[in-house]
Amino acid sequence: MRQDKLTSRFQAALAEAQSLALGREHAMVEPQHVLQAMLKDPSGPRALLAQAGTNLSQLEQRLAQQLEQMSVVRGTEGQISVGNDLVRLLNQCDKLAQKRGDQFIASELFLLALADSSTTAGKLLRECGMQAERLTQAIDSARSGQTVQDANAEEHRQALNKYCIDLTERAEKNKLDPVIGRDEEIRRCIQVLQRRSKNNPVLI
Repeated sequence: MRQDKLTSRFQAALAEAQSLALGREHAMVEPQHVLQAMLKDPSGPRALLAQAGTNLSQLEQRLAQQLEQMSVVRGTEGQISVGNDLVRLLNQCDKLAQKRGDQFIASELFLLALADSSTTAGKLLRECGMQAERLTQAIDSARSGQTVQDANAEEHRQALNKYCIDLTERAEKNKLDPVIGRDEEIRRCIQVLQRRSKNNPVLI
């Protein structure tokens, strides 16, 4: 698979997975390394997995155990290859991207490929509560009907959630300060709005 077909976030996850495998002196990069790399990323797929019913703390604990149990190979002088399971999953990601009309392969497709795989990492996800159907729904919701046509698409996604405050959501959760009884603050807001433009005063 060509690296330039992957989104920048997916490329970063694979690079981090390789680094994890090297640091642990594993001979091959496996799906578990990629999954752990994604979980370490604060802007990664943790929210998607949680929406899919995954017990994240259990997943992280058992994933760490699996990585500890992998065989260690010393004296390889940094030589490392990609495991067969990971190759098959990456090919499946490519197929999923084409099916969805994506020009670039996003990192969440790796989770989708894992969800239906018979790999050890795929089985672990399902044992930790992940449901493939709910994962698909979470991904579709995050994409908002858009396809991935840009290598940086995952960075731009949900920009409003990253940089803005959803006042409607806060109001629904009763997290906004009450307005009733705050007449002075309301009057000051009106004065500011009215001074904003002498030619086009705000009518209240």
